[in-house]
Amino acid sequence: MMTIAEQSIQDINDCWNRIGVAGDHSCEKLQQFVHCRNCDVYAGAAQRNLQRPVDAAYKQEWAAHFRQAEDNRVQLDSSCLVFRIGREWLALPTSVFLSVAPQATPHRLPHRNARGLAGVVNVGGKLYPCISLAAMLAVDETEEVARTGRHTFARLLLVQWEGQPYALPVADLHGLLRYASASVQPPAATINKGLSRFLTGVISHDGMQIGCLDAGLLGYQLARTLR
Repeated sequence: MMTIAEQSIQDINDCWNRIGVAGDHSCEKLQQFVHCRNCDVYAGAAQRNLQRPVDAAYKQEWAAHFRQAEDNRVQLDSSCLVFRIGREWLALPTSVFLSVAPQATPHRLPHRNARGLAGVVNVGGKLYPCISLAAMLAVDETEEVARTGRHTFARLLLVQWEGQPYALPVADLHGLLRYASASVQPPAATINKGLSRFLTGVISHDGMQIGCLDAGLLGYQLARTLR
């Protein structure tokens, strides 16, 4: 017999697994939202899943989990958002992000030619200065990574430093990552100088070498493009 929680999960319409990005891609909403995670149906299902009723067995299971003695493994005390530019996997602290938006074509600004300033983009009726991290970090964005079978989608990362928002185009988005700050390694000497000066270290995750960007230094450089 299924528990109340299991029954509630089964009642959710998981269209993303049937006609969405994990299914046959026949959903008519994909043209508008690009990915299921941007769709209101997906968001509504997640909300209902979080609000589902729980039974006594579910509560007992989690009570037993939290009664266990604390282990001495490395604590995951930091979090970041991982994205790709060209062949480089990079990360910024989650605290600087406002949201993630679909890719948009920037409109050039006359008489403004600061390095990396691509123009402005309209996201949800609001204008954001669009900054090319590829140009700022001297990364060749035409280089691609080997195909892994997973879908890749270019995105705009909406970030904010000292009250000023920016839009940063990226070639792919891996997602949120929790990691132990003690496990961050120094950058390799072979990394190009344009990029290495912005790195505070490197994280190894799922076969990727992820460069951790210095948020303070990057924020200073972004502000300089608008002066």
